[in-house]
Amino acid sequence: MRLTNMSKCNLCPRKCNVDRDISLGFCQCRSLPIVSKTMLHRWEEPPISGINGSGAVFFSGCTLQCVFCQNKAISRAPVGRITTPKELASIFLELQSRGAHNINLVTPTHFTDSIIEALDIAKPTLHIPIVYNTSGYELAETLKKLRGYVDVFLPDFKYYDTALSAKYSKAPDYFSVAIKALSEMYSQVGQYTEDENGIAKKGVIIRHLVLPGCRKDSVRILEEIKNTLPVSDIRLSLMSQFTPDFVPTECKELSRKITTFEYDFVLKKAIELGYDGFFQQKESASAKYTPDF
Repeated sequence: MRLTNMSKCNLCPRKCNVDRDISLGFCQCRSLPIVSKTMLHRWEEPPISGINGSGAVFFSGCTLQCVFCQNKAISRAPVGRITTPKELASIFLELQSRGAHNINLVTPTHFTDSIIEALDIAKPTLHIPIVYNTSGYELAETLKKLRGYVDVFLPDFKYYDTALSAKYSKAPDYFSVAIKALSEMYSQVGQYTEDENGIAKKGVIIRHLVLPGCRKDSVRILEEIKNTLPVSDIRLSLMSQFTPDFVPTECKELSRKITTFEYDFVLKKAIELGYDGFFQQKESASAKYTPDF
């Protein structure tokens, strides 16, 4: 039984146009969701993890596949359990029953249709927020399908420079695609809000990972976001957790962690631009915070 129509898959900006029931596109996954891990995740931003943890559902495959990806074990290959929408709905409800503050859909883009079907099944008893945790490389047309389903968008915003995005993620169009996606996300959920316990209820939290040697690119990203959205309505998660542990040897410029100067340079600019949000201690730049897949 075909649960979703993947005969010509164009869910992501790659627009592979392949039949994912019989062949593979860039994401390396067939039609049905592949869940590699579910957990109460306590290492996300404070309003996502809270006290109990975020109900993280890690999907295999990826539409970006960055050279420095910490989740290479699952982003490069279909590792995990093939899951029907009905089974996925059960996973959501089981995480809710364990006290999860939200359902955290990690790298969900290439399974969007099945996720929507699962949320429709779970809807009568699922009452915690839905978090869409993404690389930011999203088609606005695909995001439009999620209107009314997602409460909190948690996108990365990785690059401004096309040479960087081409070299590190094989996506020279990253910025032009991601900035349109960000506008669509904001149009759906609006101003960021939290509940009485400091848990995110709705809105956009933008993650940005500062890369070695790329502090000026980071600043340009912050400036462009400010030109696109009211920064008072969103939250910024400025990350220092880059670790060279996962980087191939040919990317020599990424063979080190970022310096305190680089991170503080970007952080100072973020404050000057009026961003509010979260910053990381440098101790987070370690492979030990990557889940065991």
